[in-house]
Amino acid sequence: MKIPKAVVMGGGTGTFAVVSALKKLNWDISTVIAVSDSGGSTGRIRDEFGFQPVGDLRQSLAALADVQGQPWIQKILLYRFAKGNGLKGHNLGNLILTALQDMTGSTTESLEIAEKIFNLSGTVIPVTEQFVDLEISYSDGTTVIGEHTLDEDVEQPITIDQVKLIPECHINPKAKIALEEADIIIIGPGDFYASLMATLVLPETKSIFATLSGKVVYVMNLMTRLTQTHGMTAQNHVTKIEGALGREVSAVIVNSETIPTEAEKLYASVQEFPVVDDLGSENKVIRTPLINDALEYKKKYDTSYRSLLRHDHEKLARILEKIVAS
Repeated sequence: MKIPKAVVMGGGTGTFAVVSALKKLNWDISTVIAVSDSGGSTGRIRDEFGFQPVGDLRQSLAALADVQGQPWIQKILLYRFAKGNGLKGHNLGNLILTALQDMTGSTTESLEIAEKIFNLSGTVIPVTEQFVDLEISYSDGTTVIGEHTLDEDVEQPITIDQVKLIPECHINPKAKIALEEADIIIIGPGDFYASLMATLVLPETKSIFATLSGKVVYVMNLMTRLTQTHGMTAQNHVTKIEGALGREVSAVIVNSETIPTEAEKLYASVQEFPVVDDLGSENKVIRTPLINDALEYKKKYDTSYRSLLRHDHEKLARILEKIVAS
């Protein structure tokens, strides 16, 4: 029986959940990851060394680690320094990848080496090999540059019209091949503009997705985010994703469970709420329980925004297996 080839697009903790699901299915896994991060440990290293940011790439490497046979690999990649002059707040995995970038001069090659060093069962691919920033255009006509600005505190959010990568860049050839060979392409969950749209707003996206034979699946976020998707319904999310792709997705996976009370209260305190499901009864909409009941509190010296509530990888695995088999 042929092993399905899966590509996950996005970055961060959302990609971690999907990769963990795919590992349970023993599929061939590739991740195509955004490289416009400019905040936290990643941003500090990027500013000092001038390399592509590695934070989301490192998260994908960690997700591919065999936690049963080699649990320390994942611990090493995710370890964050709590003290040390100049080290406090930095992630060890980020430093390892930066060293490999420095030695090879290539983010793609450094990831290939890391996959071999850590004996990982999958491939991590930066969406572009060029050094890029995220440009964010708002409905009031203002434009800002830098993904880190999406983490800044705001009292009243302004709707984002669009984002793009600057300067103009092109898709990593390795990413293009992975997409063309995939049986299933999974977009999300994750930061809508910083992770998902940042992998989709390349010049070649629409022409590539127009020819793909694999199923394209969008995993809906559980909650809105004040600085990115405030007030956006599920249909708003899908419309923007399909607009970037230039085609409809094959399936949309939407959570059908009630958000735990404690989590909902904590999110509401920062003006973030469950994504309203207004998708109707289309055949492509799959409603299923998706919530991991364990809340993920941010580590003390982690300065980046983190989701409190996560998708459950075992629940995701079951539904993704059904989609590929259908």
